[in-house]
Amino acid sequence: MTDPVRVDARVDGLHVRAPAYVLWLPAGKPYALLADRDGVPWGELFLAPSVHTLGVLDDTIRLHPAAVEATSDGHRVTIDAESTAWTSKRVTLDCHPRRLRVSVEVAGEGQLTDVHLLGGYCSADPRQGSGFFSSGADFSSVFNPEPWGSERRVLPAGESTVLDVMGGPVPGKEHWFFTPPPLCLAASRSPAPECRDELPSGPWLVMGLGVAAGEQHFTALHYEAVEAAFSLRLAYEGQTRVTGRFTAPSVVFAFDAPDPYAGIRGYVATLRELGYLRASDRTAPPAWWSEPIFCGWGSQCILARRHGGRPRDYATQASYDGFLGALDRGGVAPGTVVLDDKWQAAYGTCAADPTKWPDLRGWIDARHDEGRRVLLWWKAWDPEGLPGDLCVRNAAGMPVGTDPSNPRYEEALRASVRRMLGPDGYDADGFKVDFSARTPSGPGLRRHGAAWGVELLHRLLEILYDEAKRTKPGALVMTHTPNPHFADVTDMIRLNDVNTRAPVVAQMTHRAGVVAAACPELLVDTDNWPMPDPESFREYVRAQPRLGVPSLYYATHLDRLPPWTKERTHVAWDHYLQLRAEAGSPIHEPVASHEELSAEDYTAVRDAWRAARKGDTGA
Repeated sequence: MTDPVRVDARVDGLHVRAPAYVLWLPAGKPYALLADRDGVPWGELFLAPSVHTLGVLDDTIRLHPAAVEATSDGHRVTIDAESTAWTSKRVTLDCHPRRLRVSVEVAGEGQLTDVHLLGGYCSADPRQGSGFFSSGADFSSVFNPEPWGSERRVLPAGESTVLDVMGGPVPGKEHWFFTPPPLCLAASRSPAPECRDELPSGPWLVMGLGVAAGEQHFTALHYEAVEAAFSLRLAYEGQTRVTGRFTAPSVVFAFDAPDPYAGIRGYVATLRELGYLRASDRTAPPAWWSEPIFCGWGSQCILARRHGGRPRDYATQASYDGFLGALDRGGVAPGTVVLDDKWQAAYGTCAADPTKWPDLRGWIDARHDEGRRVLLWWKAWDPEGLPGDLCVRNAAGMPVGTDPSNPRYEEALRASVRRMLGPDGYDADGFKVDFSARTPSGPGLRRHGAAWGVELLHRLLEILYDEAKRTKPGALVMTHTPNPHFADVTDMIRLNDVNTRAPVVAQMTHRAGVVAAACPELLVDTDNWPMPDPESFREYVRAQPRLGVPSLYYATHLDRLPPWTKERTHVAWDHYLQLRAEAGSPIHEPVASHEELSAEDYTAVRDAWRAARKGDTGA
């Protein structure tokens, strides 16, 4: 071995020295001090994790001395523990020259609720007290690759955050843009900068989940922090039963990343090296996948603002004829057209609404004759139009989402895909998948099979993707799941909605950087809805070719949206405004409006698309 790991058993504890880090396990204490190669601390890792069940909270009541054995690529340290919830519990530290992997395995029976990693309940060392313990944080800031409404790339180390498969425009859930992101965090010793678009200096410590494909039955990875301390928590929600042995996802530490994006790339490489990722036989994508995209959603929203009603009311054949006609007059020729929400009569069945689309197949044929392709917007999880017994339901029997673990729903979804893409159906060319953030979550929900959380979402997309490729091998499936475990069920990652509270180019550059690091083999749909103003639109249009495939959501008009417009459309904002007015303190906010696309705007789009088609990205 060119980079050996040296382990010394001393009176004061166990010392591990690797080329990239140093680890010290003090004798008789449930901690391991993790430091860089020069001995500068990164943190004090707590080694008595808790694996809770519905019936019993897991308290570690005794820790046995550490044992060491050599492995093919380093050394393994094991610590056996006694638990209130399990017949046995073992913590393992795999010390590789360039990385450290911390795992916990338990034996017994129970339905998992929360799995605490690097933290947990412990009464095994009365000198330190009892209760819940966390790991020490000798770093100052944390990078979360999942975009949030705040658009902060980096948080203070003492602030909690989450990476998950959920989200929406309600308090505490404004992080639906990537579901899921890569399940890793990066830490710096430098403080979080005041400017949210800046990154602290390195080096960066990367902490990511090491978990095999098919074993991610949790809905969220929580980074739970207090001042100078942290732990990680996986939310299983009582939905996963253990009978026998269970190995929780491990925490993999990697060192010396120059920036968080490089850290994500290294993390993905480690997952592949450890055999955690599914094998992929992806071939070169068809050329049309890289053609500029027109999606009608932004124009549907403009029509609703101008004429009343809801944007989905304007997902009609007449509207899209108008959109494409306007683009043609402006000299803008998209290669792919996306029919957005709601072209279908019911979300769950995806038959065309005949009042909106009297001849969807004929319309798609006409686009094919023009040399264009058509994607259909597909809303994940929505059970509209489906029998309740094909759905995930709550304890009252109310459907909360479709159930991809149910063979009967799988059969219905596959039939729906064949209708949408097949030669005897609409003959569309693929899907824009949306609303994956509506992944079912909660302890009282019921479904047919065992998959839950991340795995339930993966199964949903796996069915859709598999049937799409069976029906039309060249079909394009677009999602917003830039997680390496999802690279086998998607062809293109959509950067998702623009956050009008922050500069557009900076936020979308960040998202594209995460995608490129996590899933470099996938194409990127750059999106461009909504827009705060025409100036931001033009700036972003010019930037799109260097980020991915250019995407346009507007045909005749552009948004001019105040920063609050999109975010304050939930809960009780209108009622709050009314109460303030009645109290004599009205809030006078700017009014959302729209402006007609100018000749300059069409020129900007034409120029950007020409550059993208030539491969002149300006990168």
